[in-house]
Amino acid sequence: MEVVTTIAALRQKLAPRRRAGQTIGFVPTMGYLHQGHLSLVGRAKSENDVTVVSIFVNPLQFGKNEDLEKYPRDLARDSAMLEQAGVDYLFAPGVEDMYPEPMQTAVDLPKLGSELEGEARPGHFAGVATVVTKLFNIVQPDAAYFGEKDYQQVTIIQKMVEDLAQPVRVVPVPTVREFDGLACSSRNVYLSPAERAAAVIVPKTLAEAERLLLTGIRDVATLEAKLVEFLQTEPLAEPEVVAIRDPRTLERIETVKETALVLLYVRFGKTKLLDNRIIGQAAATGMEAA
Repeated sequence: MEVVTTIAALRQKLAPRRRAGQTIGFVPTMGYLHQGHLSLVGRAKSENDVTVVSIFVNPLQFGKNEDLEKYPRDLARDSAMLEQAGVDYLFAPGVEDMYPEPMQTAVDLPKLGSELEGEARPGHFAGVATVVTKLFNIVQPDAAYFGEKDYQQVTIIQKMVEDLAQPVRVVPVPTVREFDGLACSSRNVYLSPAERAAAVIVPKTLAEAERLLLTGIRDVATLEAKLVEFLQTEPLAEPEVVAIRDPRTLERIETVKETALVLLYVRFGKTKLLDNRIIGQAAATGMEAA
């Protein structure tokens, strides 16, 4: 594996591979890798000739009171994991290379990006869309791989690629979970032992949503209210978003007809956890966090 730290150097490395007709799979990350990231790498390797992983903690997607400086970083650990996984290139640029001047250009999806997690984190998804567009321009991948745990993010990137005719295939990859069902996340390291034990209420709430649907409750307002009540049986859980939406568009729905997306955004102390699940009989054919 080669570690590349500048845009110019990565372009120089990839140009002959591209000219040779080799396909490039790309996994953008913010580092502090876990098994979920490695599942993205495995999928990219299985479908492409060349695999590129980026590690860049993007300041554009952090709000004023968020954890940019405290976000976990361990490039040596991450590099060793990626080398063992057989990655060809690790792209680890500094902020000074990605943003040598203050950015005057932004990519934003105002409607999709201002709801759900975007409502709780104004400007977050504009920061995500902007850095992903820049990374796509740098790497020029054939396919890019994203975890379904961040369902809204995947939906936004898919729409961005469609709207801007970006020549990349966006591949959603199912959520990887820890032994007790909690979705793998770099933020899990922030949880205290008590918070970590409490956090299992999140995947349990997703299972509860499926159970409630099977009992015949299909009114979305009723389902959302019952899920909030279920989450609040855990004293350390502070639900910020509990929403049931259309799985394709993320638009509001009043009744679950066949399938629906359950999105949770729950705070434990200072740590916010995301999770989701598609509920309904046809869930296996959609983007489901298994």
